[in-house]
Amino acid sequence: MTQAELAEACGVKQPTVSRIERGAVDPSVETLDRLLAACGESLESAPRLGIGIDRTLFPQVLMLSPADRLRMAARDAAALNRVLQSAKR
Repeated sequence: MTQAELAEACGVKQPTVSRIERGAVDPSVETLDRLLAACGESLESAPRLGIGIDRTLFPQVLMLSPADRLRMAARDAAALNRVLQSAKR
């Protein structure tokens, strides 16, 4: 499926699909859901997106700046590393 076909199928403009694909912008949850639907998937039904993920937090996380998301990811990675190090002892 081309970007133009995907854009038409989900009701967004092709440059928007291009910016999302390049990582220049993050889609809203609504836009992501429409993109997935155009590909025959959904946020709720696609198990490969992660089991046990609280999808109700997606909008809240997407409102964070990229820098804030990186800080949150670094904090979570450090906490996971501490747990893994404790398990090795």
